[in-house]
Amino acid sequence: MTTPVCTSASAAAAPARQAHPYPSFSSYVRARQPVLLRTARSLTANPSDAEDLLQTALAKTYVAWERIEDHRALDGYVRRALLNTRTSQWRKRRVDEFVCDDLPEPEPVPGTQDQAERQALHDAMWRAIAKLPTRQRAMVVLRYYEDLSEAQTAEVLGVSVGTVKSAVSRALGKLREDPELGLVR
Repeated sequence: MTTPVCTSASAAAAPARQAHPYPSFSSYVRARQPVLLRTARSLTANPSDAEDLLQTALAKTYVAWERIEDHRALDGYVRRALLNTRTSQWRKRRVDEFVCDDLPEPEPVPGTQDQAERQALHDAMWRAIAKLPTRQRAMVVLRYYEDLSEAQTAEVLGVSVGTVKSAVSRALGKLREDPELGLVR
């Protein structure tokens, strides 16, 4: 009679039933959810969609929990469910694009302007105003940005109304000649 030298080899040779690494579905989900969620996020662009995708795949896994023989391969089963579910969603997505000769651009509403164009014009205008001499710049800002009258502007700056008129006229002439503002016209 021979005695086994290695007890682990003799135990492996015996047809004993192995205990499942995850005794229940909920323990499996608790243990593996972060890893599976990373996999789901790699399949979708939106984190919320990834959570929904994982939930759907886990629901499919729960239904098949008793039929899965090898619980050591659960991650592979769930990953396959993730991939199949994502592929099904992609195939079912609704396509709202139609081929046509002309692009259906909306007609521009009169008086409205693109926000980016408005900001570019605003920036160009302030750069042009910054190039003006200090006195002309002050008069243009008070007259047109602060919406003061010529008399009020003259009173604030301590000059005559005629000085305000002539200085503003020269400033507007310089602004009209500014090459950066010439592109906007």
